[in-house]
Amino acid sequence: MACRCSGFCQVRWKGPNTWDSPFAGFLESHLVRGRLVPIFEPFGSLGQSSSNKAHRWALSFSHFTCFTSPGSFPQYHQNSKQAKMARLITLFVGALPLTSTVSAALLPRQTQSDPPPFDPSAVNIPPMLRFECSQLVIDRIDPLVNPGSIPSPHLHQIVGGNSFNATLSHDLVTQSTCTSCVFAEDFSNYWTAVLYFRARNGTFRRVPQGVSEGLKGHGGITVYYIPPYDGVTEVTAFRPGFRMLVGDATLRQPAEKSKHDPKVCHRCMPRTGDWSNLNCDKPDTDELPGKFCEGGIRSVITFPTCWDGVNLDSVDHKSHVAYPVEGNIMTTGGGTCPDSHPVKIPQVMYEVIWNTTIFNDKDIWPEDGSQPFVWSTGDEHGYSQHGDYVFGWKGDALQRAMTQSSKCFGDVCDGVLERQTDEQAMACTKERAVDEDVDQWLTHLPGSVGM
Repeated sequence: MACRCSGFCQVRWKGPNTWDSPFAGFLESHLVRGRLVPIFEPFGSLGQSSSNKAHRWALSFSHFTCFTSPGSFPQYHQNSKQAKMARLITLFVGALPLTSTVSAALLPRQTQSDPPPFDPSAVNIPPMLRFECSQLVIDRIDPLVNPGSIPSPHLHQIVGGNSFNATLSHDLVTQSTCTSCVFAEDFSNYWTAVLYFRARNGTFRRVPQGVSEGLKGHGGITVYYIPPYDGVTEVTAFRPGFRMLVGDATLRQPAEKSKHDPKVCHRCMPRTGDWSNLNCDKPDTDELPGKFCEGGIRSVITFPTCWDGVNLDSVDHKSHVAYPVEGNIMTTGGGTCPDSHPVKIPQVMYEVIWNTTIFNDKDIWPEDGSQPFVWSTGDEHGYSQHGDYVFGWKGDALQRAMTQSSKCFGDVCDGVLERQTDEQAMACTKERAVDEDVDQWLTHLPGSVGM
């Protein structure tokens, strides 16, 4: 193989026997200015092969061009068994500004039982943690906004340590006996509102959660911890007792600009990952999508990266943290923090895939064609989605992962973090504190919140 690159470009070649697919012999990943650029499309017709003609694959940007000539390709067909077995590993689907020539037809949606294998030596990505936290419980308690209230006004889906309760006034690490997150030292709790489908007859059904591509689990949340992309700027891990909140469960219309959380959004997903758009930028919207989404609806919640360095919480669970006043995690230095919040902390982000595809039936959608989904808050527009976070990593585990981030890719952090099996994480669940039906067809939302 030959490769010529100008600018910041790295290339890794994946051997032809990997993943038992001939496609894998022709997979490259380029890290270009902090971006993963997978190349998976030959010039000329797909599937063409010749023993005396080397197919040339290329992708050109203004700052680099790279060509490879692997020689004769084995014959295949786009819908062949071999083609369907091909998997492109991208560990932060839609999280970064990605560009790709990948054919969506070759990349079927990953399922709980069929994630692609992950080999960090095969791809170049900015170091980060991206891992699955399976469903711990779906319950109507909220220890941040409604501490001690059983029940709380609306339903949440919760993941993480199994000591979760209505107050979270205890030490999560010592009081939890398991965690639904794959990193065994993470007993933090993460939770969001729950999405429901409202049928034409007015009844409600909870929308099940899927699993983000490349991961294995049961519903829940894909959690990210992202250090600055420059690989140099250090971040300070959270301390025991730290907590924060993004979003507003009371919103029913766009928030005032000064009170708007710019990093709570929805995306109508294609059948497989969206490789070309930033989170919470176009085509993402504050509102819930108003059409059938072939890959479900993804909600993303991105937390601030600046801390005042003193307070573990604040009255509104927001004032002790802030977003950069200039730049962001992708820019040099991880963005500029305000003087009032000078301490840089890891970027925490939630990604939740809602499997709305099972409701893609025009006969049960509203007759006027309006979108039928509603948050458990009673919000039928989408503005009230929110994310709560309470830190609960064991000892200095998170700080180690951020300091030695070059060893951490997705849900693999060898030699730094202890990882349990996906099955062990999925086995960690707990009983609901509020005994009520949340999963059958319901005549009203849990808590009878207003519409």
